[in-house]
Amino acid sequence: MADEPEKKTDFARQVGAKATRKLKARRHRTPGLWFGLGMMGLIGWSVVVPTLLGAAIGYWLDEHEPGQYSWTLALLMAGLIIGCFNAWYWVAREEQAMRDEQEDKHE
Repeated sequence: MADEPEKKTDFARQVGAKATRKLKARRHRTPGLWFGLGMMGLIGWSVVVPTLLGAAIGYWLDEHEPGQYSWTLALLMAGLIIGCFNAWYWVAREEQAMRDEQEDKHE
């Protein structure tokens, strides 16, 4: 009979631990396929938009202010460089968020 209260507290502790793990898993879901595709889309657009914007502005400048050098090519490259830095920023930010989440899990 003396073991019965001890078994109940052990069982209650196990149930509490499982409930805590479940709640933590709900709060910190692992990113799924759609998150990955969305992130690829976000990074892709962060490169494409400045590149196309630079090309469009360069084309307009070539039409209205023709010169020795191509504005289209120069601004296309500038847009591409800006877009790559933009994508690098997004990736670094997401990586830092994942590191912070990992540190929270270990605490």
